Amino acid sequence: MSRARSFAASLAAALAAREKAVRGDRRVWLLAGAALALAASFLPLRRAAETNGVTLLAVVDVTGSMNVRDYASGGVPQARLDAVKADLRATLPRLPCPARVGLAIFSERRPFLLFEPIDVCAAFAAVDGAIAALDWRMAWEGDSHIAAGLDRSIDLANSLDADLVFFTDGQEAPPLPASGGPPFEGDPNASHGVVMGVGGLSLSPIPKYDDDGREIGFLGMSDVTQENRFGPPPADAESREGYNPRNAPFGAAAASGEEHLSSLRETYLRALAAKTGLSYARLTDAASLEAAIRAASRPRPAARPQDLRPFTIALALALLVLAYAAPAARRAAALGPFPIFTRRSQ
Repeated sequence: MSRARSFAASLAAALAAREKAVRGDRRVWLLAGAALALAASFLPLRRAAETNGVTLLAVVDVTGSMNVRDYASGGVPQARLDAVKADLRATLPRLPCPARVGLAIFSERRPFLLFEPIDVCAAFAAVDGAIAALDWRMAWEGDSHIAAGLDRSIDLANSLDADLVFFTDGQEAPPLPASGGPPFEGDPNASHGVVMGVGGLSLSPIPKYDDDGREIGFLGMSDVTQENRFGPPPADAESREGYNPRNAPFGAAAASGEEHLSSLRETYLRALAAKTGLSYARLTDAASLEAAIRAASRPRPAARPQDLRPFTIALALALLVLAYAAPAARRAAALGPFPIFTRRSQ
């Protein structure tokens, strides 16, 4: 009987030693795997992943009416141009990569290209800094021919194979003649993008600046052309005071109106967008801008490199957990309840 007990004890000891050796060997392999996975994280491991990006040309109106403060940020009045800059900068990180974005400014009747579309996902700081630096002082003329500027912006975007995002309040300065704006000579089916209407729907005063760029008040009626008197006179010209078909076809009285005040010309911009083949959306916040861009832009299939190093680091961590945490949990389970709690329960 004593021999049987001795043999059983020896066998149990041998099995325990074998199990301990196996556990030791398993831990060695787990630690070796973790070391290899961690070492691999220092290598430039990448794979090509198919994705749909966007290519955009953002054209920003920098004329005087874009200084109107009918937005708010943190309870403080915010100029239209500043709202465009803030929302555009907030939208860039949300665009699907690769997101190639170019930037242009609009003044007078044409856009001026600052840079062609570049990948924001790879050069975010450069694009973000360029947008932050936009200023109304970049305008080279006080006039704002929206229809002509939009037509030329479409041509510019098409030449860059980009979708247009045109930011403007739609206020023509000087106003359009009685005959209306210029016809769109392009192909509406070849236009892609969105017109973003900027500003409030109520009339607001336009800030006035001196030659040194200091704000000195607001524009008055006499500071702004109230009526475009080029071309044929309007239909009501004959009923005006002092009308003369030869010498005063627009009447003898000075023109009056509300062109020194500004609001979003939404009806006009909707008509321009429909005529040119673009969509229209109103800028209210970054979310509205992102939604408009995603709805109007064409998906651009591209093979984008995907970094695999986060996966190797996660694998190394998992192997370390298996090597140390799992055996510790088994030992804790074998010991049963913690002794102090056992004594208290007694």
